[in-house]
Amino acid sequence: MKYNFDEKHDRSNNQSVKYEFVEENFGNKDVIPMWVADMDFKTAQPIIDALQERVQQGIYGYTAFNDGYYDSFINWVMKRHDWQVTRESLIYSPGVVPSLILSIQTLTEPGDNIIIQSPVYGPFRFSIEDQDRKVVYNPLKLIDGHYRMDFEDLKNKIDQGAKTMLFCNPHNPIGKVWVKEDLEILSKIIVEKDITLISDEIHSDLIFKGHKHIPIASLNNEIKNRTITCMAPSKTFNLAGVQSSIVVVSNPEIKEKLKERFERMHLNHNNCFGQVAFEAAYNKGEEWLEQALEYIETNADYVNGYIKEHIHEIKTYKPDGTYLMWLDCTDLGMTQDMLEKFMASHAKVGLTSGTFFGEEGKGFMRINLATPKETVEKCMHQIENAVRHLRM
Repeated sequence: MKYNFDEKHDRSNNQSVKYEFVEENFGNKDVIPMWVADMDFKTAQPIIDALQERVQQGIYGYTAFNDGYYDSFINWVMKRHDWQVTRESLIYSPGVVPSLILSIQTLTEPGDNIIIQSPVYGPFRFSIEDQDRKVVYNPLKLIDGHYRMDFEDLKNKIDQGAKTMLFCNPHNPIGKVWVKEDLEILSKIIVEKDITLISDEIHSDLIFKGHKHIPIASLNNEIKNRTITCMAPSKTFNLAGVQSSIVVVSNPEIKEKLKERFERMHLNHNNCFGQVAFEAAYNKGEEWLEQALEYIETNADYVNGYIKEHIHEIKTYKPDGTYLMWLDCTDLGMTQDMLEKFMASHAKVGLTSGTFFGEEGKGFMRINLATPKETVEKCMHQIENAVRHLRM
């Protein structure tokens, strides 16, 4: 089936966070929303068909898990990522962020130090602080426009008493797909320093040509037994509102403790529609995903080229994956508050502020490219025109 990603959809009656809260967040209702990380594309038709069939049954009572739910994920990660996981290692979760929080509670105690690699997805920091743990920063190093992990600093931070680390692969907001060499060095440090790892791999299916996602837990038994991996079809197939995700925990002791915590919070009961969407996505959504990736990568190529040619005050690069692009706006010479207002009020484009991802995000903004190219082009023209007025 050929999908039309150029088609524009009216989301005004969709209860979409991205659209409903534009004026509240940006002070301007005319802003083009390019912030919240969901897509402006309809999901795969087999998912829609499966949900419609479930709706027609007319009874939406308590829903039991079936083997198909777990088998769909097991087959998917084997095919897409060469990762063999067992049914016994899987735990249902309503979302990746709840999984992060409950994993933090399982692996650490209040007051413990937890490492994150900023700039990174804001809820990493919030999840740690909300559980009365301490955030320890191991900032990524920006070298010649590319981010690298600072392994020496990481070792020092662990030696100062960190108990675990939150890892983002692919990395949000920079769109970095970590290569095997980096993952092997990281896993060696985790094992040698005797700490645990919570790996957010929600963007793992959104990988561009020439890159490959490697689940860090797939490297060897040592790191596998120290890792909690969080995945979901939500980013991949634009199903965030359905709220169905999965956690992979190979260590039986950690798995039972985490499972017990989910049960204690009554978060172990599936949504009847979430189960259907989850299974249909992993069993029948690949054709849609391949087309979506090609379309999003074309948008990324366009933005990368347009900025380099027309907006010299902003620096960027094509991401390895995700549908997010990281914009370095430091040459505009603005404070973060000024930059946010400039984009919203002058360019009239609603971007995510770089400081949502930590102090290392000052002077940066994140743009969401999972939208029709016509919208992306309009945003680029508006940003260019706003910057041109600054030059006058």
